[in-house]
Amino acid sequence: MKKGHYGTSNLHRHLLKCLKRNEVKQDDEEEKESSMLQNKITQEKFREMIAEAIIKHNLPFSFVEYEGIRKVFSYLNSDVKHISRNTSKADVLKLYKKEKDDVRNKLKSIPGRICLTSDLWTSVTSEGYICLTAHYVDENWKLKNIILNFCHMPPPHTGTLLSEKIYSFLEEWGIKKKIFSITLDNASNNDNCQDFIKQKLNARGLLLYDGIFFHVRCDAHILNLIVQEGLKVIDDSVIKIRETMKYLKGSESRMCRFDECAKIIGMKRTKGLRLDVCTRWNATYDMIDSAMRYQSVLNRLAEEDANFKHCPSRDEWNRVERITRFLKPFNDITTLFSGTEYLTANLYFQGVSQIELLLLEEMESQDSFISNMAEQMKVKFDKYWDCYSVVLACAIVLDPRYKLDYVDFIFKKIEPIEHIAEMKVESIETTLYKLFSEYEHPKSMATTNVSSCVGRSSYTSGAVDDPDDDEDKQDDMKMLRKLANLSYNLQV
Repeated sequence: MKKGHYGTSNLHRHLLKCLKRNEVKQDDEEEKESSMLQNKITQEKFREMIAEAIIKHNLPFSFVEYEGIRKVFSYLNSDVKHISRNTSKADVLKLYKKEKDDVRNKLKSIPGRICLTSDLWTSVTSEGYICLTAHYVDENWKLKNIILNFCHMPPPHTGTLLSEKIYSFLEEWGIKKKIFSITLDNASNNDNCQDFIKQKLNARGLLLYDGIFFHVRCDAHILNLIVQEGLKVIDDSVIKIRETMKYLKGSESRMCRFDECAKIIGMKRTKGLRLDVCTRWNATYDMIDSAMRYQSVLNRLAEEDANFKHCPSRDEWNRVERITRFLKPFNDITTLFSGTEYLTANLYFQGVSQIELLLLEEMESQDSFISNMAEQMKVKFDKYWDCYSVVLACAIVLDPRYKLDYVDFIFKKIEPIEHIAEMKVESIETTLYKLFSEYEHPKSMATTNVSSCVGRSSYTSGAVDDPDDDEDKQDDMKMLRKLANLSYNLQV
């Protein structure tokens, strides 16, 4: 508080002389000292924090043996006991086991079912890896996702071996009874993979509606295949732009020359130049879009740099500009489908219908180049989306903004034969009622599931003697109580 001509001098003198205030201040200091003593780091806590730091920052286990690090630890606490790399490794594995148990318990306690996604990668060393991710809504209605497994997957990547690997993951986490669906890309081995997993889960009656909702194709991957088909029409132009990006990014001096050309033209490079990844079409779109942004700069560079031989011609630039406008809606929908912070199931039907309407419109375009491209994409579209995902169509019916009327409207708009559109709408409505009945009558469903498991005991090679059966029965009773509560809430 300031002293001066502000009318606060009297209050200032009171603060200096107030005995009660000094007592409170002294109590606060004592409490702070006591708190510091209580928070004194123990050796156990120290090792746990070191393990967390190693994981978080990808440090080597030998980090704890660095002379400089040990000096820092000793300076902060002279009583610290230094550990070896083997001890730090054991601490990391101990922390991993603890976190894994926490995740397993969390997955068992969630009120609903779990949706899975899985994919394969090939590293730069040509080693295959598989990833399995769980997606669910927790008790607070928050969307959560957890990477359950990321491990080496040696070849061959056949459907049988993939299914055995993924099924072993489900057994490891104890979530076989909670699975709702799995999303995979559109490779043929994945079709076989999901078939084998579905057969195993259905043999124990663990899937809703006999697994009709189990397999969900990756919409973003389908979009990638559709647009890649269209990009073949402008393949030469795309190759030139790709080679242009490689040429510029291959040398710092070339990028400096590019910046000089931008200054001469009066353009500032606010966004970088993109080089695409051949397996992701939206990366190709970003590359083309960035090239279009600096079209005048690239043309100027082609005039000054005799070694720059991949600059597109005027006609090719015009063609790329038209194709960029055409592909922008596809890029927007791909980005929408690829979101991880929000639900995407209810966005599927609307996005797919927008794509089909766009293709139908562009097929009638006066621009023969665009219409030819749209026709090729429509063929690929019909191949993959003729058998649309029923569960994702049901999702938009449950969205109060759209409901069944919207589905009926869209089918009648894109389906030339009226009775076929009506049949599709009726099929979705029937499926939705059957899905509801699975929850409305959980007791009969559970009875059917148990009897089906006993009936298939010879097929499942001793499933009756499965050590998990007692736990499964307890889970059945818990699920019955939850479903009974859900049925009551839906009725009222």
